[in-house]
Amino acid sequence: MPPKIEKTDAEWRAQLSDLAYQVTRQHGTERAWSHDDFPKTPGIYRCICCDAPLFDQAAKFDSGTGWPSFWAPLAPEAVGTTEDRKLFMRRTEVHCARCAAHLGHVFPDGPPPTGQRYCMNGVALRFEERES
Repeated sequence: MPPKIEKTDAEWRAQLSDLAYQVTRQHGTERAWSHDDFPKTPGIYRCICCDAPLFDQAAKFDSGTGWPSFWAPLAPEAVGTTEDRKLFMRRTEVHCARCAAHLGHVFPDGPPPTGQRYCMNGVALRFEERES
């Protein structure tokens, strides 16, 4: 993994759309079903903030939740987790290991082989199609 990226709040605001800033830097959540246009072709999902590779299209599945869901990150060290006790719930927040961008949450109700559901905000990801 490349070195960690740190920027000022003003730098993140200048780089990101309002929604991407609110989700990734302020730990927000986008509306469900707002990113149903992700391609089904082979490729990699990258962090919208720092371009780190996070998830492979091959690990994506339709969870029925309205958010892009994956059963595992591209590499275990690509993401980090922290406990989130907001909204009177206990959840596990997922963030980019390189720039600390809030990506979404992980739940223990996903499909095999991991049983995990990485429920990500689509606005926090950028898809890069794999060249044939």
